[in-house]
Amino acid sequence: MTDRQRIPSLSSFEEEIGFTRALRVGERIIVSGTVGVAADGTIPEEAGAQADLAFAEIIRHIETLGGTALDVVRVRMFVTDIADADAVSAAFTRALKPTRPTGTLVAVAALYDPKWKVEIEAEAIVTL
Repeated sequence: MTDRQRIPSLSSFEEEIGFTRALRVGERIIVSGTVGVAADGTIPEEAGAQADLAFAEIIRHIETLGGTALDVVRVRMFVTDIADADAVSAAFTRALKPTRPTGTLVAVAALYDPKWKVEIEAEAIVTL
């Protein structure tokens, strides 16, 4: 099996379901769907604020696995209301504009928690 580096589980949910929040295999770092929950467990009401928190968490995961924001090559953003697209896109710009990764933003019917308005996943390729 290929050598895999994982960040430590952040919740019992990850252990129960059996998934990894962020994983590095070779040069690739893949961050699974990430939502904007503050350190104290609160969830901002505004989708852009949720996206800012999610991007910060994604970048932390990538850095933990040896990459940087500049290594991000792909981002997928899922919103529960397409009216939030501009606010989430603005968060994307704040977090990653210098990197210029590919990006997809789609509206979905719902996320796991009704308070979540956006979920974001990312992929990075770390090159020397």
